[in-house]
Amino acid sequence: MEHVNGNGAILVTGGAGYIGSHVVRQLTALGERVVVLDNLSTGFRDAVLNAELIVGDTGDMALVNELLQHHEVDTVMHFAAHTIVPESVENPLKYYRNNTANTRNLLECCQQNRIKHFVFSSTAAVYGEPETATITEASPTQPINPYGMSKLMSETMLRDLAAACPMTHVVLRYFNVAGCDPEGRIGQSTEKATLLTKVAVECAVGKRPQVYIFGTDFDTPDGTGVRDYIHVDDLASAHIKALEYLRKGGVSTTLNAGYGHGYSVREVLEMVERVNGKPLNIIETDRRAGDPPALIAAADQIRKVLGWEPRYDDLETIVRTSLNWERKLAERRS
Repeated sequence: MEHVNGNGAILVTGGAGYIGSHVVRQLTALGERVVVLDNLSTGFRDAVLNAELIVGDTGDMALVNELLQHHEVDTVMHFAAHTIVPESVENPLKYYRNNTANTRNLLECCQQNRIKHFVFSSTAAVYGEPETATITEASPTQPINPYGMSKLMSETMLRDLAAACPMTHVVLRYFNVAGCDPEGRIGQSTEKATLLTKVAVECAVGKRPQVYIFGTDFDTPDGTGVRDYIHVDDLASAHIKALEYLRKGGVSTTLNAGYGHGYSVREVLEMVERVNGKPLNIIETDRRAGDPPALIAAADQIRKVLGWEPRYDDLETIVRTSLNWERKLAERRS
């Protein structure tokens, strides 16, 4: 990345979490000044490499204002959020407080402190149950759960603020994030994870007794749901590219973050079995409410606008890096 004299520090909220920590690692490797704000409710202190960690809440405006001023921050990357869809249905106000109300407070601090750039971690859940398997950025946004809605409301606030102040932003709508740092320094340590790859590798190392396939009668090649899995390190590099884009004067934009093709649940589980060298205990059961047959990102815009080129677009690499990290966690527990 080009380093222009005068670039301020970068505040990364949720930088001790799964995706945020991978972004922090890439930013610090480039020599960027990074400060992480995380309440450690789901993040991990040891996931923050080479950056200062402040333990606190994104909704704490006094703290955020102090950090922005003290560290001379000019860019905010906002990952702090609750992300478990079933929990959002059971406890919607928890999601609207943490994901929406706290983002509103953060944005007010950004406006007051004349922050130049904002990169926002959003989700394909804003699209709800799309009528087509491949989703473009122009597809209708109609979330079917509070998690998706809490993120869409944040996107809307960001858009409206952009019309009222000079801060520019990139919103990245993630598809299915998977994999871990290829060198095994950090990974996904989330407790009670619901992402398929994580669940499958936990089963592979004996942390879970079984893994479920929810629905085998979808209109897909093998009857199981198809998703666009993106390696976390490629997703992190998209954030670096977003920062580069904004620094060069790019206009505010919203982009899908995926590879543009998918794998079925069966294909993912078969790859875990192959890489691990033994079968998984797989239980087939009924579909879950709201699960579409296929969700694939139209991913040409992110490549075109940001000049992003993924390096780990390979299911075996995604699974192998996930399994290596899970084995590391299992060693720590034993």
